[in-house]
Amino acid sequence: MSAEILIPSAIKPGDGRFGCGPSKIRPEALAALAASGTSILGTSHRQKPVKNVVKRVRDGLHTLFNLPDGYEVVLGNGGSTAFWDIATLGLIENRSQHLVFGEFSSKFASASKEAPFLGDPSVIKSEPGTHPLATAEDGIDVYALTHNETSTGVAMPIIRPAATEGALVLVDATSAAGGLLVNANEFDTYYFAPQKSFASDGGLWIAILSPAAIARVEKIKATGRWIPAFFDLTIAIENSRLDQTYNTPALVTLMLLADQIEWMNAGGGLSFSAGRSAQSSDILYTWAEKTSYTTPFVTDPAMRSRVVGTINFDDAIDATKIAAALRANGIVDTEPYRKLGKNQLRIGMFPSVDPSDVTALTQCIEFVVESL
Repeated sequence: MSAEILIPSAIKPGDGRFGCGPSKIRPEALAALAASGTSILGTSHRQKPVKNVVKRVRDGLHTLFNLPDGYEVVLGNGGSTAFWDIATLGLIENRSQHLVFGEFSSKFASASKEAPFLGDPSVIKSEPGTHPLATAEDGIDVYALTHNETSTGVAMPIIRPAATEGALVLVDATSAAGGLLVNANEFDTYYFAPQKSFASDGGLWIAILSPAAIARVEKIKATGRWIPAFFDLTIAIENSRLDQTYNTPALVTLMLLADQIEWMNAGGGLSFSAGRSAQSSDILYTWAEKTSYTTPFVTDPAMRSRVVGTINFDDAIDATKIAAALRANGIVDTEPYRKLGKNQLRIGMFPSVDPSDVTALTQCIEFVVESL
């Protein structure tokens, strides 16, 4: 039936990409890539043209996050998935505490639990749609937080836990960085990937490291712990300081990333980019609360993500059919996270998404529901 529903062009969004990663890439960024790519793509990543792109990324992130003195931007290949192993090997000294409230926040906890050279982690869980709170514990040297749980649309404020002096605060910001506000003084490592708020392709990880995190990396390395070169943060730090990556990077990803960071900074920085996501989320949640057949999955407004919105539908309405009809009309990637198993849509509201397109999306959903 969904293939027969034709949404009027007059109510469609200007851009129908609402994915939670990969996410919408601005047309202007693609045009800039096409214009400059011939002088960079296909050239050595050890030479100045490519190193200048890496420098744009590192300097731009330093500005975007208003980093304190001594904080460094480090990057490497592999994405956030690789960084969970990198952090397990190079940032956890003995034991870690993990807040788990969805599919992705559980993965770092699993990696640390499986490491034979670490003590068993402390894992604090809460039900999907909520987030737990960190608690100071003896013997914990890393507190692992997640700024935004992509699978459920839950965000938590990043606040350094009390009475945890000497421990590091590591924050998985994969889908939060650039779209949610954060104070760098509250973390020691803030790591993310470029395919969400930063509107690029995947394959890279970026980590903002405090002086304490860098000192921890050096301390663990000095113990002789075996760390494969690909996962070795000392090597990543050394190469990043030279504006390069240890392994050959995907240059298109770097170029799109640099362009997006500069667009954010030109607009006013993190307050601008996070403000766009906040405006989009206000539109979506207000609509969901006033519509008779929808409710926000995250019931506590303070825990609702500004970058990933999860909207439940009444059981009488099949959300998968809505998503299929939207996709057939060029409005894509609104499907729910597969493992959550809820009758819902999941909407990416990263900074590149125009808030007016979120308004148009809600109108299209209403049209589809009326047509089912």
